[in-house]
Amino acid sequence: MSTSSNVREKKQAVVDELRKKLGSAKAIYLADFKGLNVKKVTELRRRLRKADVEYIVVKNTLAERALEGLDLPDIGEFFKGPTAVVLGNRDAVEAAKVLFDFAKENDNKPALKAGVVERKAVSSKDIDRLAKLPPREQLLAQLAGALEAPLQQVLYCFQAKLQETVGLLEALKEQKNA
Repeated sequence: MSTSSNVREKKQAVVDELRKKLGSAKAIYLADFKGLNVKKVTELRRRLRKADVEYIVVKNTLAERALEGLDLPDIGEFFKGPTAVVLGNRDAVEAAKVLFDFAKENDNKPALKAGVVERKAVSSKDIDRLAKLPPREQLLAQLAGALEAPLQQVLYCFQAKLQETVGLLEALKEQKNA
């Protein structure tokens, strides 16, 4: 087996693995990691891993090939210069928060280029807005609170009508007995 075909097979394996990960991710963010030293990148990877987010650096041409044929918006134009692919497997917001917070602490590095959330293209500004959302649990609690108040009012109305009906029935019964 020749060395060039061996190299080609390895590249194809990288493309296939990345394609699989891109296809199943809830969020894909592209970040320019220029200006981050190894220590900072290691710290970023640690924080992302803690949030079940994957940080991958791969040649731009291989990443573009991995995107081919996937049901995703075309973000190939953002694969210019040093680009890391950040994959949020569970939660798009959590991945954005980690990236946003880290960049805020490190002179806006990595710089977010663009991404895909739930199969829709998003800009770096959209990613910043996602990062500023409250945590999922807090949003669910707010939703529950918003739903609880009207339900309490409906319940109160039903109770009032029931009491009114019972009162009418008792008055009718007394009228018949009299």
